[in-house]
Amino acid sequence: MAIDPIQLTKQLVDIESTTYHEGLAGAFLYEYLTAQRYAVERMAVAQPELELTPGGGKGERFNVYAALPGVSPDVVLSTHMDTVPPFFGCREDDEFLYGRGTCDAKGIIAAQVAAADRLREAGVKVGLLFVVGEERDSAGAKVANLSPKGSRFLINGEPTDNRLALASKGALRVELRAKGRMAHSAYPELGESAIDKLLAALHDVQAMPLPVEPEIGPSTLNVGLIEGGRAPNVIADKAEAHLLVRLVSPAEETKQAIIKTVGNRAEVSFSLELPFVRMRKVGNLPTMIAKFTTDIPSLTAWGEPFLLGPGSIHVAHTPDEKISKKELLEAVDLYVRLAEDLTQS
Repeated sequence: MAIDPIQLTKQLVDIESTTYHEGLAGAFLYEYLTAQRYAVERMAVAQPELELTPGGGKGERFNVYAALPGVSPDVVLSTHMDTVPPFFGCREDDEFLYGRGTCDAKGIIAAQVAAADRLREAGVKVGLLFVVGEERDSAGAKVANLSPKGSRFLINGEPTDNRLALASKGALRVELRAKGRMAHSAYPELGESAIDKLLAALHDVQAMPLPVEPEIGPSTLNVGLIEGGRAPNVIADKAEAHLLVRLVSPAEETKQAIIKTVGNRAEVSFSLELPFVRMRKVGNLPTMIAKFTTDIPSLTAWGEPFLLGPGSIHVAHTPDEKISKKELLEAVDLYVRLAEDLTQS
């Protein structure tokens, strides 16, 4: 009986799996794929230190890899199980599925599982790899890259409107941590505000010119998280900000510019660095340029990469996240077509 990607998407979306809390989704997929006669493997991924990780978790987390018993795959379909917060479950109408992860990337998981079912029936040696941590630090992909399975091709899934990506931006995650001296807010001259120092540094960082790549576009910078202070009547002794730069050039130039711009106002650290990636066209598949970052730079041992998936990145990470049922079904056909084209060439 053919796998229904719409029903599978609904089941997956109703399982909370924000980053660091992917255990239940992994357990579901492990059991589901085992029931589909795959040999399924768990790849354990460590939790980061709670005190250093906003939103960190304590439970088990692991990647899920599946292939037919004894088969070394030619092509692996892969995406991520984790979602951004907040979690909200699935609802639907005649045209769309709505909910966290519908397009980023649980609908993609469902489409890849359905495509793999058709591919193995057609004799294609196919594997499935679903990882944790993509939305934060690609921790799952880095673990998976230590245990490749011999595949020649990796088809990574992200919302590309069912168009084959010819390039994707890199990522540089930046943390700024400012230190000050506490004092009563009635006597600010007796203290030193870490928040003031951080805000001044952020203002200058946001005004920095960033590299531009004509075929891909400009690098972009987002200040995504700010924390600091003790109370409104206390001069802040600490403050921090977490930034993400979408890269279109090697990271070193941007890293040095940030360090120079911040100066002695805050400590600068870099917790994630992923390069931008170029990929090739296949057949007459429609194409696009992905302005976002994927796990592909962390999965270099899994074969030549390709990027394709249903859904729009414009609604990912929003309260309006959704995926078209029609596009989801079309994605199954596209994954089958791409995998067959690659393995038969």
